[in-house]
Parts: sequence; structure tokens; C-alpha cells
Amino acid sequence: MKKIIILGSTGSIGTQTLDIVDENPDLFTVTALSCRSRVDELIQQIEKYRPLGICVGNEADARRVQERFPNLTVYHGDEGLVQLTEVEGDMIVNSLMGISGLAPTYHGIRLGKDIALANKETLVAGGALVMDAVARKGVKLLPVDSEHSAIFQCLEGNKGREIRRILLTASGGPFRKYSPEELEDVTLDQALNHPKWTMGRKITIDSATMMNKGLEVIEARWLFDVPASKIDVHVHPESIVHSMVEFADTSVIAQMGLPDMRIPISLALGYPKRLEYSGDSLDFFTEGANLHFEKPRMDVFRCLSLAYQAIEDGRSYPIALNGANEELVAMFLNKEIRFLDIQRTIEKVLEAHNPVDPKSVSEILEIDWEARRMARELAQG
Repeated sequence: MKKIIILGSTGSIGTQTLDIVDENPDLFTVTALSCRSRVDELIQQIEKYRPLGICVGNEADARRVQERFPNLTVYHGDEGLVQLTEVEGDMIVNSLMGISGLAPTYHGIRLGKDIALANKETLVAGGALVMDAVARKGVKLLPVDSEHSAIFQCLEGNKGREIRRILLTASGGPFRKYSPEELEDVTLDQALNHPKWTMGRKITIDSATMMNKGLEVIEARWLFDVPASKIDVHVHPESIVHSMVEFADTSVIAQMGLPDMRIPISLALGYPKRLEYSGDSLDFFTEGANLHFEKPRMDVFRCLSLAYQAIEDGRSYPIALNGANEELVAMFLNKEIRFLDIQRTIEKVLEAHNPVDPKSVSEILEIDWEARRMARELAQG
């Protein structure tokens, strides 16, 4: 029985992870769960899975859960997430949102636990630090994002073979055909209406701005030790080809499947085995299985080009990019700013950023905080 710790168990990835656990009760047991605010849903999960420890967002909710489950170890806040990784477990599934995922991932790696990573920001902000820890501890860092899982699968059996390019696919989001003028009037409801994937609010906005793909470029750079110049984004609206790898001989290997996050989650949990899954198979004879590819319009969706710029400039620029984006997306979700204010303000933050070489999680979080402060100040004008 593989013991699983799930960070962010009430979110989209977390609940789908539990679906895989439910389909394989003889293979997995859940030892720890966390949520930030969906405590009622977490309580239902506690009753079903009987974990050893849990973490919630604040002290009041922690007291509430502790009173209901007096024998349960209960933590709260960002520090509690780090403490939760110390619960007995073989693998940590990190489906947290944003920079909050960095510290528990890093701590879990140092404890010698494998990581199933659905938190892009861990590698966007802490790539060098995290990958060095992975190498030193000899743990597995398995990608859960569909695109990075696809690349991982394409590389299986090709160890040591030269990569010419990684072809990272993108759905294009709801606005891939919009003009810059049309983007000026985008509403929150429009931005939250993704044509293919059902995701959390923050990542859905990132998909609409194409920052999500920019963060994935940075993540791929660290996961697969490939420079950003060898990572090309291909807009693929059908979301069937999840990504591809071109090798030195120009052969291209692609990984395909229906847009169902349970598939890459299942691979990460069961690796190196592939688990039986009850979901639908891809039918190439249906109309929706036609494959189309487009170049991303980086002059319109500036977030993608800013992400390339940040990883090429290196040092702390990706941290500043990510911190500013998180703050600005939160402001957009609260209807404090307009859609295009996100990319415009991130560009200003990067222009004003003074780069450094952070050596610890605490230094990364300080840079993140400063980028957020600057973004909010610039956006409010």
C-alpha cells in the first residue's frame, strides 16, 4: 500500500486524485489531507479516508476540526502545510495553488518523499533549489500537469537521446482568436469560461492570459533540463495532443488522450506501472478528434513572451513574474483591475525588478512578497 499525502485535497486535482485512490483501494491509502477554506468538504473526506493528519487555512477552522476529530493531528496555515509533510507517507501530491506549494514540496523532498507535482510555482520560483534537492535525496519528482506528464512519457525509453525541441501544447484558452481591442473588454465571467478544461479559478485565468503556458515553459526547463530556447508552444484547441518531443533525428513522439486530468494523476501515483482506468478511450473517428495547430500570438498574449523573457534573464526574474501574476490575478478575480492590466503590470514589475540569486526558500518568499507589493501598487496607479 502506497501511503499518499494530498496537499489541496478539496480542489480539482485533489478530488480527482481521490477518485484514483477510490478506483485502486488495494494500492493506495491516504494518510494526510489539506484544504484552505473548504472545511465542510474536508470533513467529509476525513470521515471517508480517516487520515492521520490534516491542515486547514486558519486557527479557528483547526479548532473546529479538532473538536470533531479529537484523535486527529490538526495543523493550520502555511507552516502547517510544511508540518503536514512529516506525516507518515511515501508520496506527496501537491495540488496547492501558487507559491504556497514551494515550502512543503521542498521540505517533503528533504524528508525523502516522492512528489507528484501539480503546483507549477514550485519550479517556477524555486527551480534550481528544488531540483538540486531532488538530485541529492534521490527522490522521484513526477509531473501531474497534463503537458509535463506528456513530455515525461515521450522521454520514457529515450534516456540519453538528444532532444531537439519540446513542443508544449496549449488549448489557447477562451480568447485565442480575440484581437487586442476585443481583449480590452473581457469580463471575469468570460475569462472563467474555459472551452476544454475544468480547473480552479486562478489557473483558469492564467489559461485565458496564456500565463499558464508561460509558467509551464519555465517548469519544463527545470523538469527536463532543457533551455527555454528549445521549448516551443503550439496552440492545439482540441487538447488531444498533450505535448510532443522532437529528437535529434527529427522524429517527433507525441502523447495523446482525452482532456482528463485523472490520466496523468494515475500515472504519477502508480509509476512505473500504468493503472487500469474506467474513463473513456479516445475515439479518432469522432469529429472532435481532428488535430489542428497554430502559432501562439505572443504579441497579443504578452504574458507568454514575458515568461520566456523571465527564464532567459534568469536569477530572480521568474520569482518576480510569478509573484506579480498571482497578485494581479487575485485582483482581477476581485474585479479590482481589468483583464489586460495583468500583462501590462507584470511587464512594469519586471522592468523595475532588481535581480538577485536566492539561496533559500525564505529568500524566494521575500522576493515574491516584494513583487506582489509592487504589482498591487503599480496596478492601483
